[in-house]
Amino acid sequence: MRYGSVLREEIRSPGTTPLIGIYDMYSASVVARHYDGFFVSGFGFAASHYGLPDIGFIAWPDMVAFVERLRLAFPSHHLLVDIDDGYVDPEVACHVVQRLERIGASGVILEDQKRPRRCGHADGKQVLPLEEYLEKLNLVLESRRDLVVVARTDATEEDEILRRAEALAGTDADVVLVDGVRSVEWIKRIRKVVGDKPLLFNQIAGGKSPRLSLSELTDLECQVAIYSTPCLFAAHAAIDSALTDLKKADGRLPEFVSSEGIGVQRSTELLEKNISRHHPVRESVSV
Repeated sequence: MRYGSVLREEIRSPGTTPLIGIYDMYSASVVARHYDGFFVSGFGFAASHYGLPDIGFIAWPDMVAFVERLRLAFPSHHLLVDIDDGYVDPEVACHVVQRLERIGASGVILEDQKRPRRCGHADGKQVLPLEEYLEKLNLVLESRRDLVVVARTDATEEDEILRRAEALAGTDADVVLVDGVRSVEWIKRIRKVVGDKPLLFNQIAGGKSPRLSLSELTDLECQVAIYSTPCLFAAHAAIDSALTDLKKADGRLPEFVSSEGIGVQRSTELLEKNISRHHPVRESVSV
């Protein structure tokens, strides 16, 4: 199965394709009940795997290992993977892209930030000279066979945003992402300079971008929407609430109602679906 081609076809179909940010295997298991596309969020992975903020701590072998586990458990889902700046070095970026493609990733996002890097919706971002980023991007594009590549800019100056968006649209990248875009008007301006190149919109709770529905994004001609952190932040709130209640109850668990609550049985049933022998045998990814 050529996962890149499948995602590419989905992106080119009518409407906006949603990809939901997951941060571990359990969150992916829950998301899989609702959506057929995952975004392997750098923010979420840094938080769950290391307990650290999204400022460049991720080691590429850890990310590759995580994606490999995801693909085994979810053989049919789109997997768009955040590889940050390609882990600094262009040769490393190409190596990681080829590894990810071989294990079944659908696509990657490569940004133009320089170190120290930041979450795309944080202040203090710095970008590489455009020519340096384009050199890295083009090497990655030459290294992939079928993988979808999203070219991302984190520029914040208005003229530079448009200059970079236009330059990225002129490459062989499949999709363009301007991260941290602040308004609908700016989405329209970016759409104009990227021509018919598919556009990705990233929205995150508490971030810089407006909250937009999929219908609104379709009207704005955004072909892809990634939701980086809804699962992570929901888990944070739910865990905090559950433990606050447990402390108030002197350690007594709340009364369990099987038709409403999550207990051993429902949790096990969810996870049993991920066992590989329960999945149909599929053709290996061509590389």
